[in-house]
Amino acid sequence: MNILWIITTQWRAQACGYAGNQDVTTPALDVLARRSIDVTQAVTPHPFGPFARAALLTGVMSPENGVRDYFDPLPSHARTVAGALNERDYRTAFFGKWHLSTRDPGAPLVGEAHARTIVPPESRGGFGFWEGFESGFQLNDPWLHGTRLPTPVRVPGYQSDVLARRAAEWVTETGATRPWFCVVSLEPPHPPYDQAPRAQAARYSPDQLHLPPNVPRGGATEARARKELAGYYAHISATDRAIGELLSRIDESTTAVFFTSVHGDMHGAHGLFRKGWPYEESVRVPLLIRLPGGSGERSDRAVSLVELPRLTVTLADKGTLSDLGSAWSSISMPSVVKLPDQCDRIWRGLRSPRRKLIVNRDGSPWLFFDMEKDPGERQNLVGNPAYEAEIQKWRERLAATGD
Repeated sequence: MNILWIITTQWRAQACGYAGNQDVTTPALDVLARRSIDVTQAVTPHPFGPFARAALLTGVMSPENGVRDYFDPLPSHARTVAGALNERDYRTAFFGKWHLSTRDPGAPLVGEAHARTIVPPESRGGFGFWEGFESGFQLNDPWLHGTRLPTPVRVPGYQSDVLARRAAEWVTETGATRPWFCVVSLEPPHPPYDQAPRAQAARYSPDQLHLPPNVPRGGATEARARKELAGYYAHISATDRAIGELLSRIDESTTAVFFTSVHGDMHGAHGLFRKGWPYEESVRVPLLIRLPGGSGERSDRAVSLVELPRLTVTLADKGTLSDLGSAWSSISMPSVVKLPDQCDRIWRGLRSPRRKLIVNRDGSPWLFFDMEKDPGERQNLVGNPAYEAEIQKWRERLAATGD
């Protein structure tokens, strides 16, 4: 069985047409969802790029996988899902954003400096074929280097289109003699939100968007949320189109497809922006799993992206999935990323489809939500005597996980 991962950046679970969002159009994903397991309670283990990517590739939470701070590279000796599939005689390939190599912390995060940073072969996670970039958020005309490009080359086009096309070409060239595992890692819908293709940007007007009740109204937060969401949705529609083109060139009778995102974006919820925060907009992500011959179904069990390597190896070994999800998932931020708008503290917690406990670095409760009654997380129950015993049980459960 061939296996394709499509990994996006900053695409929160709420921002999909198939999930009920009335503002954004995602026709390709809507079709994919009708043939997939829609994992409605999927979360990122860490709502920030490098930490999440390291966990996603290794199946080990940060910082145990070697990535504690934003600029930490993934250790070259780290065992990734690619290594496991290489051992199973799979052809393995990676396309796109890596964000796990050594980069200059003094260089601008947005721009060519990080986009043209060379990821050396020993730092490419064991993938047999690798073509991508460290970071840089060049959402148009990306710089690529790798197996067949020894120095960075600028490729014209919208980044999602470029990477989807080059991945599809690799799949075609690989042929059917051996199964393949391919990761397509896209930066959109990450900011800059004003860099989406014009055709998609023209679809979205800030004043026509529907904001959830947990976005404060009537001030700068609402205005910023509307403006950014318009560009965000434009990136989503453009990337959905690219995903559709990629999937149209994949043999669905022999290929399992995973679609997800490394984290979400607050977009004004609770008056906050960007990621790193423990709220649903930041931690809950889309996860669709289409198996060959599969039909649409819904799973409401808790699933963390840290489980994807295990699920992928299971597919390779058995041709089917088992033990999809559990009662709760661990989530955390292992360090403070000192960038504008990001979360201001280290935290860890447990999340189930009904409850969420977040504790501070010293173990003291910070947030506790009854998401069944309060899906917008507008009532923090820490300090509420009626929930004191339940919070204590969740603290004990969190301590028992060892996270």
